[in-house]
Amino acid sequence: MAAPADLGHSGTVLQPETDTVSQPLVGPATSPHLQVMSFNLRNAVGDGSDPWSERQAANRALLRSELPTVIGTQEGLYQQLRDVAEALPAEYEWIGTGREGGSRGEFMAVFFDAARLEPCEFDHFWLSDQPNVVGSASWGNDVVRMATWVRFRDRATGVMFVVLNTHLDHAVDEAQRRGAELVAERLGEFDADLPVLVTGDFNVAAEASEPYETLVGKAGLVDTWNAADERLSPAYATFHGYRPPEVGGHRIDWILARPGVRVPVAAINTFTLDGRWASDHWPVQALVELPRA
Repeated sequence: MAAPADLGHSGTVLQPETDTVSQPLVGPATSPHLQVMSFNLRNAVGDGSDPWSERQAANRALLRSELPTVIGTQEGLYQQLRDVAEALPAEYEWIGTGREGGSRGEFMAVFFDAARLEPCEFDHFWLSDQPNVVGSASWGNDVVRMATWVRFRDRATGVMFVVLNTHLDHAVDEAQRRGAELVAERLGEFDADLPVLVTGDFNVAAEASEPYETLVGKAGLVDTWNAADERLSPAYATFHGYRPPEVGGHRIDWILARPGVRVPVAAINTFTLDGRWASDHWPVQALVELPRA
C-alpha cells in the first residue's frame, strides 16, 4: 500500500477540495435492482496520519447517503465494523470473521439491508493451501488473506444469489495468482444457474493482470464497470493514497458478476466530507439486476 500524501504541520493528512457532495452518486436501489458497493475501509490502526476517529464521520456520511443494498468491505477491524454498523440504519446487518479468527485481524465483512435481503447460508475460507484452516497463509505471502461469502434471498423478487468478498495479497505475485485461482475454484462449486457477485480489493489492475484474467477470462465473470450501461464517473484509480482523483489510473477494486446480471450503472465514488476522506480507497459501486429463473 502506498504511503500517505505529505502531512501538514499538525500531522493531519492534507486533503484536496474534491467531490464533497450532499447528494448520493448512485443512491438507494428499489426492486428489482440492487446497489452493490466494494469498499476498502483502511483499517483503524493506520499510521497516525489518518486516524479512524477523523475519517469516521466521512465514512458515515458516505454510507448514509448511498445506502447500498449490500457492501463488501475490506480491512475493517472489529470495533471499526461495529462503528460502520452503527452508522447504517437499524435494518442493516453484517456477516464476517477476523482473518486470524474470531474478532482478531481484518475482516472481509459483508453488510446488507436485511429488510431486503435474507441471508440463507455463509462461510469463510482462507487464501492458502489449507483454505479451511483459520489464519492459514501460503505462497510466500506474510499477510493472511481470506474470503467471506453469503447466499442471499432477495425478499422482493425471491431470487437467490451469492456475494463473495475478498482481498488479494498486496505484494506477492504468486499469492495473488493462486488466491484468484482459489476464488474461481470456490465459485465453481455454486450451482451454475445461481447469480454470483464478487466484491474485493484485488491489489492488481483490472484488464492487465493474471488475477483479472483468471476471474474474468477463465472463470467467465463480467466486470461490472465494463458492462455498465452508464458510468457516473471517470475510470479513476481506486486506491488514491490521499491524493486527488486520478483519471485512468489502476482500478484495483472491482465488482464482478456471473453473466446474465444486468448493470444499468457503475461508479467510482470520490466522496469527501469537509475535506476529509473516508478511506485511502474510493468505493466502487454498481446498480445490478439479477436474472430470474
